Amino acid sequence: MQPAFSVIFLTTLIGMGQGLFLAIYTEQVYSVLNVVQSNSSDKFYGIASAVALVLLILGLISSIFHLGRPERAWRAASMWRTSWLSREVIVLPIVMGLVFLFGMVHFMSWNPVIMQFGSVAVRLSLIIGAFATLATFALYIATGMIYACLKFLQEWHSPLTVINYLLLGSVSGFTMASVIAAYEQPELVPFFVGWSITLLLFAFIFRGASLMRNKRLRPKSTVQTAIGVRHNQIKQKSMGFMGGSMNTRDFFHGKTRLFLRSIKTIFLVLVFAMPLTMLIIALFKPSLTILGIAVVSMYIGLLAERWYFFAEGNHPQNIYYQSIA
Repeated sequence: MQPAFSVIFLTTLIGMGQGLFLAIYTEQVYSVLNVVQSNSSDKFYGIASAVALVLLILGLISSIFHLGRPERAWRAASMWRTSWLSREVIVLPIVMGLVFLFGMVHFMSWNPVIMQFGSVAVRLSLIIGAFATLATFALYIATGMIYACLKFLQEWHSPLTVINYLLLGSVSGFTMASVIAAYEQPELVPFFVGWSITLLLFAFIFRGASLMRNKRLRPKSTVQTAIGVRHNQIKQKSMGFMGGSMNTRDFFHGKTRLFLRSIKTIFLVLVFAMPLTMLIIALFKPSLTILGIAVVSMYIGLLAERWYFFAEGNHPQNIYYQSIA
């Protein structure tokens, strides 16, 4: 498929924003349950929520450039019963609204105790965060299923697609949380870095599994099945368009195999190898600079990874529209 940069920025930005919220809410839950000892401030939660909200808004803005008629964008939500895209359009503003409320509760220091379970005090932010967490996971699923539900694109039609969207978004968010912690609350850095390393290893395993799976795939369609003629000697001599068409532009990236291999190597290094090295160093010697390098490397790598993901989707029509006499 032809990668669209508006969608690449949409999925990477909202994925990081979702992951950042999950990171700070996880830390809050651990703190409330006394699993970790921390004195997290309302200011830290407020700043992190604001950054997460900015990332989500930027992702939403980038999606506008993918619309042919932006004034009709509201219609995207009308098919929520059958369309994962519509469900994503509906859930995204819900996530943004809940993250905003979560941040405002901390910014305004209006976080009363709603209920008490023994020594555990359930505050308002904890309840809002629980709903936001459910919405965040729903958004990850909806975004991934937009591509995983397409049976004719074998490279995408797999549970690995949804898992990778969730893991890569989460690890980028947790890594961003470690940067904010290094700036605002250094004692939380080991917590976020530890989670980032764990998620990064899982993300590498599942992304590697999807790469190996897709490498073994073979097209189910052939030129024979396309035209309904069963003959062993059928050969395509022309794509059928002298000046090109939507079929020759939107369904194929037009890059060489060498270029694709280069992109794959780049994202494997920038998303996994470089950040893992920086995170391990930061685990023993916390540094805002080192963690900043990890985030920048990871995000640039995610742009390359998402480009490769879209380019890897081989539409069946390419079997007979990409040959040029």
